[in-house]
Amino acid sequence: MMQLQLVWACRCRVPARVGGVSRRTSVRAMRAVVQRVASASVEVEGRIVSEIGPGLLVLVGIHDSDSDADADYICRKVLNMRLFPNEITGKAWDHSVMQKNYQVLLVSQFTLYGFLKGNKPDFHVAMAPQRAKLFYASLVDRFRNAYNNDAIKDGVFGAMMKVNLVNDGPVTMQLDSQSPKNSVDAVES
Repeated sequence: MMQLQLVWACRCRVPARVGGVSRRTSVRAMRAVVQRVASASVEVEGRIVSEIGPGLLVLVGIHDSDSDADADYICRKVLNMRLFPNEITGKAWDHSVMQKNYQVLLVSQFTLYGFLKGNKPDFHVAMAPQRAKLFYASLVDRFRNAYNNDAIKDGVFGAMMKVNLVNDGPVTMQLDSQSPKNSVDAVES
């Protein structure tokens, strides 16, 4: 079983043209790293707190400016991503986690909004922990209401977690609630 420790260490920026002048602007969106897994679990203080069989492990980074619309988008897209094969038709990318009746393990990970200042990580664009805890809880509820309460598991917000997974494929996708194109369009409007 592979143990995952992920620190996202880049500043995500997209080029924008405003008034004919090129400038760079930061992406402000909820971020999800979605991994198709044969199994995954979260361990806190030596105890497994959540585990799933086949399904999706979703690492969630919450940006300081995220809103309910961002949470709705991530929930809808993750649950409908066609990352699983259809054994009947033979199509590789045909079924969603819901169509397969698989599980989802959500793990809050503020480091998805980290970047390096020199060699030191900086997380100031991630939502503050007090706000993020409530926002993350509402995201978990969205997933449970949109799919199946028993099929949605999560880690422990703010805890030091060990995330174990068996990546299936491997298949890993990054999803932002606002695409860079949409962010550029918003700046230009």
